[in-house]
Amino acid sequence: MKVSDFFVGRLHAWGVRRIYGYPGDGINGVLGALQRAKSIEFIQVRHEEMAAFMAVAHAKFTGEIGVCLSTGGPGATHMITGLYDAKLDHVPVLAICGQAEATVRGSSYQQELNLDRMFADVANFVQEASAPSQVRHLIDRAMRIAMARNGVSAIILPKDIQDSDYQEPKVAHGFTRSGVGYARPKIVPETADIEKAAAVLNAGSKIAILVGAGARGAATEVLETADLLGAGIAKALLGKDVLPDDLPFVTGAIGLLGTEPSWNLMQQCDTLLMIGTGFPWAEFLPKDEKVRAVQIDIDASMLSLRFPAEVNLHGDAAETLRLLNPLLQRTDDRSWRESIENGVAAWWRKLEDRAKADANPVNPQRVVWEMSPLLPANAIVTSDSGSCANWYARDFRVQRGQSSSLSGGLASMGAAVPYAIAAKFAHPHRPVVALVGDGAMQMNNMAELITVQKYWKQWSDPRWIVCVFNNEDLNEVTWEQRVMEGDPKFIATQVIPNFAYARFGEMLGFKGIFVDRPEDLQGAWQAALASDRPVVLEVKTDPDVAPLPPHVTLKEARGFISSIVKGDPSAGHVIADTARQVLGKFLHKE
Repeated sequence: MKVSDFFVGRLHAWGVRRIYGYPGDGINGVLGALQRAKSIEFIQVRHEEMAAFMAVAHAKFTGEIGVCLSTGGPGATHMITGLYDAKLDHVPVLAICGQAEATVRGSSYQQELNLDRMFADVANFVQEASAPSQVRHLIDRAMRIAMARNGVSAIILPKDIQDSDYQEPKVAHGFTRSGVGYARPKIVPETADIEKAAAVLNAGSKIAILVGAGARGAATEVLETADLLGAGIAKALLGKDVLPDDLPFVTGAIGLLGTEPSWNLMQQCDTLLMIGTGFPWAEFLPKDEKVRAVQIDIDASMLSLRFPAEVNLHGDAAETLRLLNPLLQRTDDRSWRESIENGVAAWWRKLEDRAKADANPVNPQRVVWEMSPLLPANAIVTSDSGSCANWYARDFRVQRGQSSSLSGGLASMGAAVPYAIAAKFAHPHRPVVALVGDGAMQMNNMAELITVQKYWKQWSDPRWIVCVFNNEDLNEVTWEQRVMEGDPKFIATQVIPNFAYARFGEMLGFKGIFVDRPEDLQGAWQAALASDRPVVLEVKTDPDVAPLPPHVTLKEARGFISSIVKGDPSAGHVIADTARQVLGKFLHKE
């Protein structure tokens, strides 16, 4: 048995059933073993970066470890962005990379890079194999560490090691004999700390809860906590699908992409409970001296990182809350909860007004607003990190049973389509929608539509939809230039070519739908969701609709005004569109 055959068999023993990757001669030994074994599915992508994103999405949407593969040299360097996505969003991913022969290492050989040094920052475990009997424990450690630490492991396999005869480690000095298997433990805080947390929460009268991806799987416990305390619940973006948005006390997203009710919740509360979140923008959290806080996180390094918690609980969210909830006193005064619910109801009405405000030609908010109620209850939605993430965060009203995600900590462009592809492979019976800006489509997502074309007929439900916001603008950065820097839109950097995305989809055998009138959106979504094949839904959206933050600071207002005064080429449209959003309700009445 070759080392590569043992390697593939060991991956299978660890439960790996799918690998996303791209071939190359540096990893041909493993590819040959995959072909011989026929036990692990290989998904051929168009680019190694996309393979890594797909591995991340596999981990997010299944709870399993995601696996990606490349050759050495440029193949491995291409993967690094997707691996950082895994690191920053705390999901387990194994990267498998080829390498020049061990016999030429250190000789400046073709495609020979010191990959262990390159991966050293992104990976919790990285090792290059140098002997056949070493490979067993490399796989076992890589898998166990990635799963236990919710991070990245990387194994580098020189070509000649892959093709060598496998040798079991000897029962002798200088060898180690590892085994397969990992079971996640129940991690809960000490009873005394649970009691301290309960005392803090019971003393509060205006409780705010902030949940992130770490609260996934703890929805029942979180809702019980909120009911006992009469609390409102805000969601960090990676925790969007932890709770449905039809709950009247769920205020939605927080931060620059967040909602007014979430801002008000944080500014008016007297006690904060953070559960499984590393939400980065501390300026959207309460002021330190005014609020007492409790934080729960499975990763101790994330405790008291964004906000100084009085009680830090190191533990699993659901298990910790099961111990905490019996110690909480039910709040009889529901006035705080009622004020939150009133604010949430008013916010949804405001969002509808904004979404239906006139634009040139289509308001991008309305694209997602019209999509949301039409989605099946088991749909999966992914989003890019451009301006469409604003509309995903606010206008997509996630339902119970739906799943969603995007590149959170890294906020990388180009993740939505590979995320959606991996989601479909993981759940072929569920409809999947990717919300993507035209910048990300041109950057790298268009090529991955060819991957969809190759595989979609294998899926039991063919509904796979990419919705492209075609505004010919790198819109998120354009607005950052205006608001953060006070600079007008820089045509040379921001304007991108127009392209017929729907027609490109038709060339691939998909259904192409083009929309440039807002009244056609509902019918377009209905047609897309009823299609018997993948769909490219292209909407010509207005780049001058502002992604208004929930709270505009004086500095941001000055920056916006400055960009207009300095001669922004879209000044007239920007002012008109912003006025329609802010005054939309009154303008409609007139």
